[in-house]
Amino acid sequence: VQLVESGGGLVQPGGSLRLSCEASGFIFSSFYMAWSRQAPGKGRELVASIGPAGAHTTYDDSVKDRFTISRDNAKNTVYLHMNNLKPEDTAVYYCGRRLGNYWGQGTQVTVSS
Repeated sequence: VQLVESGGGLVQPGGSLRLSCEASGFIFSSFYMAWSRQAPGKGRELVASIGPAGAHTTYDDSVKDRFTISRDNAKNTVYLHMNNLKPEDTAVYYCGRRLGNYWGQGTQVTVSS
């Protein structure tokens, strides 16, 4: 299982970013996928998850109505669209496969003016 995130960076409050995660080494379309994050000095928290066909999504209350998780099974890729970003969204964001608890190396998102 290999998961490679991209798309992080520095953005101003109120801005947007799209994170991508390219998966390989397993049948991507068969598994729930997720995004989690870890802010400095804090524990890892699950941000969003998506079912194999993309029809079932869940979100942490802190990102509901601002973040959208989606997937393209033809490209073995899961996305996290982040809007109206806040300084408290600053964290390393990880893409993961729920079953087996596999996670990528992470991509840094910094929200600051």
